[in-house]
Amino acid sequence: MSSASVRSLQSWAYRYKRTWRGSAVSSVLQPVLFLAAMGLGLGSLVNKGHRGSLGGVSYLVFLAPALLAAAAMQTAAMEAAWPVMAAVKWLKTYDAMLATPLRVRDILAGHLTWIGVRVLMVCTIFFVVMAAFDAIKSPEAVLLIPVGLLTGLAFAAPIAGYAVTLERDSGLTALFRFGVMPMFLFSGTFFPVSQLPVELRPVAYITPLWHGVDLCRHLALGKASFLGSLAHVAYLGAWFVGGCLIANATYRRRLVQ
Repeated sequence: MSSASVRSLQSWAYRYKRTWRGSAVSSVLQPVLFLAAMGLGLGSLVNKGHRGSLGGVSYLVFLAPALLAAAAMQTAAMEAAWPVMAAVKWLKTYDAMLATPLRVRDILAGHLTWIGVRVLMVCTIFFVVMAAFDAIKSPEAVLLIPVGLLTGLAFAAPIAGYAVTLERDSGLTALFRFGVMPMFLFSGTFFPVSQLPVELRPVAYITPLWHGVDLCRHLALGKASFLGSLAHVAYLGAWFVGGCLIANATYRRRLVQ
């Protein structure tokens, strides 16, 4: 990462100083409420009759690592959507950066790095809350944090590349309504993908979130295989690299006129 990209990163960190308290509170409350309501509340009903379909573990243990991956996706998507559009359309933050020696790739790298920092913060807090709920059953679970980061970046890069092209935020609303939310619900977070109709399972398997969820869940349970984990990491990495290439092109097209 170049020194110019670091300056871009610092500008986003400086803005975050004004809102970090509220963000920190929500980052703690979200996993606490989700794990309490879904893991313990709904889980008490699921555990009575469907524990076998969860691999013999409690619903809380099944759900928690998947929610960490989903939280990484949601954080990255939110940070790469409206903030990017605001920076190029409403607040003209990117234009101000271009008036300095920063290049387009420095602006992109700095912003994506900042999104990675935000995702890392959310994943770390989520992991601590998981430990407090006794939802960690393997030493390998510590790898959930970097896997969550990779999952988030797999979404951040392509979404940023898309957001920078928009003139109105209706495109982002559609993205979340028809992309992010269905993935959150149907990519194995709350129930095994095997419970979906046969026709829909391949759709779930090609989503980046399923790969993040499946890898996090296997790591948390101590059941991750080397080749399976490598395949998940490679798939998520391909989304990130491909997203970076697309974003570099769309950023350059939008900012260099």
